[in-house]
Amino acid sequence: MTSAHPFTRLTPQAVLDALDAVGLRGDGRLLQLNSYENRVFQVMLEDGGAVVAKFYRPGRWSDAQIEEEHRFGAELAAAEVPVVPPLRLPSGQTLAHALIEGEAFRLAAYPRRSGHGPELDQPETLRWLGRFIARLHAVGEQRVFEQRRTLDAATFGHAALARLLDLDQIPMAQLGPWRESCEQALAAVDQAMAAVPTRMLRLHGDCHPGNILWRDDGEGPHIVDLDDAVMGPSIQDLWMLLSGSPDAMRGQMAAVLQGYRQFRDFDQRELALIEPLRTLRMVHHSAWLAERWSDPAFPAAFPWFGNAGYWGQQTVQLREQVEAMAQPALDLDWVD
Repeated sequence: MTSAHPFTRLTPQAVLDALDAVGLRGDGRLLQLNSYENRVFQVMLEDGGAVVAKFYRPGRWSDAQIEEEHRFGAELAAAEVPVVPPLRLPSGQTLAHALIEGEAFRLAAYPRRSGHGPELDQPETLRWLGRFIARLHAVGEQRVFEQRRTLDAATFGHAALARLLDLDQIPMAQLGPWRESCEQALAAVDQAMAAVPTRMLRLHGDCHPGNILWRDDGEGPHIVDLDDAVMGPSIQDLWMLLSGSPDAMRGQMAAVLQGYRQFRDFDQRELALIEPLRTLRMVHHSAWLAERWSDPAFPAAFPWFGNAGYWGQQTVQLREQVEAMAQPALDLDWVD
């Protein structure tokens, strides 16, 4: 059985009952944490401990895809890369299942970890992040994902465009201009990606500052979730650390790569993929919001999405991306 709003079934009692059934007995204290794609709860346990429980969005991933994510986390932890893998439950598995009011949920539990966002205006922070991501990539390139997605133009661009058109959520007045600009932008992405030979490896996939926790006790950066892990080019886990003017981004990337190259080589040709990857993220994000709009959390969190102003802005930004992709990549000398 499926539901337009499956997460409405996750009442506090339902969450506690589901965890109790897999051997994690809560003491009644439950705090829902910030998450839109899944539902995540901090749960205090009767034994005095605490876990973070994640209920995966029904229908998004298969068991095999989630298990690949979990194995990747375990590999990283074994290599002493600061990633928090899921706990092994009393069943011996990291992935559990719960049937709540006829809705099937997949769930996992993690140790509780705290931290804050990294201070990206500090060169040493950027160098440390570069070292951290390089170590993650060094593990990621040892195997391939066989079940999870690949970050490419077909999956994150053309397929996302097709889903948006099928959903019929774009106002008619904005549909033509937006579609034209999107198709032009994706054509430029296709051309750019064909021109840059890249080695695909297992990535974090969504390595923006909000997904990195920083600890001030000398541990530095760590991540607690690999929900968006994909096969893709190494630059995907680096470019979202950049912001500001081209000159500012040059300096930021220089610092990141100073750290990165201490643990792994970097092919500078991948710098030409920054704007194509930014374009794919824009299109994919619009499709993600549109597909999730029946989830009551989304209209409340993203009230600006879907109106004429939003699609008009997206049209302008996609046209700007076409122009950006027509420009030479960021200068390469500054990363040597």
